[in-house]
Amino acid sequence: MAFTLNPIKFGTDGWRGVIAADFTMERVVTVASWAAEVLVANYGDVANPRLVIVGYDRRFMAEDFAQVAAEAIQAMGFDVMLSESYAPTPAFSWAAKAEQALGAIVLTASHNPAKYLGLKVKGCFGGSVTQEITSQIEARLGEALPSDRTPGTLMTFDPWTSYCAALQGKVDIARIREAIATDRLRVFADVMHGAAATGLERLLGIAIDEINGDRDPLFGGGAPEPLPKYLSEIFRAIRQSAHDQPDVLRVGLVFDGDSDRIAAVDGQGNFRSSQVLIPILVDHLSKTKGFTGEIVKTVSGSDLIPKLAALNHIPLYETPIGYKYIGDRMLTAEVLVGGEESGGVGYGTHIPERDALLSALYVLEAVVESGQDIGDRYAQLQASVGFTSTYDRIDLPLASMAVRNALLAELQSNTPTEVAGQAVTDCLAIDGYKFRLANDSWLLIRFSGTEPVLRLYCEAADMPTVQKTLLWAKDWANSISV
Repeated sequence: MAFTLNPIKFGTDGWRGVIAADFTMERVVTVASWAAEVLVANYGDVANPRLVIVGYDRRFMAEDFAQVAAEAIQAMGFDVMLSESYAPTPAFSWAAKAEQALGAIVLTASHNPAKYLGLKVKGCFGGSVTQEITSQIEARLGEALPSDRTPGTLMTFDPWTSYCAALQGKVDIARIREAIATDRLRVFADVMHGAAATGLERLLGIAIDEINGDRDPLFGGGAPEPLPKYLSEIFRAIRQSAHDQPDVLRVGLVFDGDSDRIAAVDGQGNFRSSQVLIPILVDHLSKTKGFTGEIVKTVSGSDLIPKLAALNHIPLYETPIGYKYIGDRMLTAEVLVGGEESGGVGYGTHIPERDALLSALYVLEAVVESGQDIGDRYAQLQASVGFTSTYDRIDLPLASMAVRNALLAELQSNTPTEVAGQAVTDCLAIDGYKFRLANDSWLLIRFSGTEPVLRLYCEAADMPTVQKTLLWAKDWANSISV
């Protein structure tokens, strides 16, 4: 069987590939080495201009790839701090800033299926580097690596200590802990066999109900992505608790593979995506904690977000999909909350990086402060602006890049004017194609930046309309032949 090696290409947040096919030790050496060179060329005025952080998650052989990356960077003349254990990607972003290093190289494939591994590049400021930086890395991959460098030093470090201390200082940990200790609050966390494992217990200093905390590089046969189809265990556990302890506040928190994305489950066992969490976080941080700044949302974010922003006179800024665009905005503007539909949420109080554990702490603080279930809090916010909606998304695998190209060409040359029987009233094309429809719903069609997948998003007044619209989009995609 013929095999084609895919080119090394950075997507929305890093380079990812199939282990032992596209993602190999040799390629990691090349990418990590040139990444360090590009980091020093762009951020060489930091306090430690030869220092690079290297970390990893819990994927198959992630620690081995990290060791190889660290040694390659060391051989290029850089000093390296290599993590002594797995940790969330945001912990390594924090370490880059806290240590005043050039940046961080993180071995992770985030939410992708088990066969993937990847490499993320973080800057000295504690967030993802820009597309300009990753393009510089890609441009140098064909060059021969220098072999005349004097090696730097290589040391190991605990990535959890400084990171946990930073997060603990941002919320009322004692109040959350007391609510758990007195059985007023029960916290469930599905860490999906990933890097958030032990995280909440480290932060809170008290036991919680952690689910899928063991290391399983196969992720139970699924993927470490906070989507309902992978969350049967936490749904079952919370619904059982609702039956046994009806008067206790319950919160379920779900973390992706490298703990930079979050979703939740309310006290009745209903899935709550970041489309629900972001409005709650905006309300909590602006009203309860008195924080200021603008809201940054991507084009796939719920229409509830701009309505709440208008009601509370909070500035709003919209970006393409990909947290790097939000992170870029956080470097130049005062930001209250920046969030994306897929679960990445970050804060102006921290680094310009999405951070699921910090989001979890803010959600818990909001629940304890209000005494409300997150489902009830969300319904209250919808009522405050007179807007009720539901949301869903389909990820449609594509057979080949040729199919992707055909679909894109069709969108460009024959843009739909009607969707699921509704006239298109507006089309936004800053990232994919977002169609606003006559019934006040919207459909977004876009391509994944890291996988051969077509992503279909819809928000509408009710779930039957959402499903009808998504089915139309799926049928449209399947009707286009190569």
